[in-house]
Amino acid sequence: MSLISTDRLSKTFIRGDEEIHAIQDLSISIDAGEFISITGASGSGKSTLLYILGLLDKPTSGGYSLQGASVERLSDTERAQLRNRFMGFVFQSFHLLPRATALRNVMMPLVYASGGDSAIAEGAQRARALEALSLVGLADRVNHRPNELSGGQRQRVAIARAVVNNPKLIFADEPTGNLDSKSGRDILALFERLHRQGVTVLMVTHDPSIAERAHRRVVLRDGMLVEDRHAS
Repeated sequence: MSLISTDRLSKTFIRGDEEIHAIQDLSISIDAGEFISITGASGSGKSTLLYILGLLDKPTSGGYSLQGASVERLSDTERAQLRNRFMGFVFQSFHLLPRATALRNVMMPLVYASGGDSAIAEGAQRARALEALSLVGLADRVNHRPNELSGGQRQRVAIARAVVNNPKLIFADEPTGNLDSKSGRDILALFERLHRQGVTVLMVTHDPSIAERAHRRVVLRDGMLVEDRHAS
């Protein structure tokens, strides 16, 4: 059984009198443990597809199954719970809370999952967040706020936040887009490490050299799948 399966997935946006077909009849199957890059020109539908697969957006038509179960009839609350338990997200702009420390930023998914209703729960959350920050090499930056960190360090905090709930799926939208080349290489190395540990990674990028680091490359053009190949 595939981890992710879509059947003629489509997404249309209406802007004034214009229909924009961001995704068109896209069918794809993704197995657990894959490392996939999604690439294509600007406006090809890369981020739209990622947001639909990550349950942050809904398709206009077509089917989407996660672990063999259709997600189309899930309520907004059920979708949010599934995202929190099953998925992690890394974005180009980091999306960190500016006034919170690295530790508090990483703890946030755990707080949402537990309700943060006891001191014991908070202690466990702190321990898991510290472990996640150690994983990305920031054990010595746990009390720093985002404005006290470099771009690469902020992205590593975002990755720690994404993995703190031990997700089966990581969605990354242009995760190296705002970074210098060395920081970008470091972030890719982290994704490769997570992949070796069994996490499924879907990464959107416009950079062909970064896309080639994945084990499978999916290329979109005008919302349609035009290439799907595994690394040789």
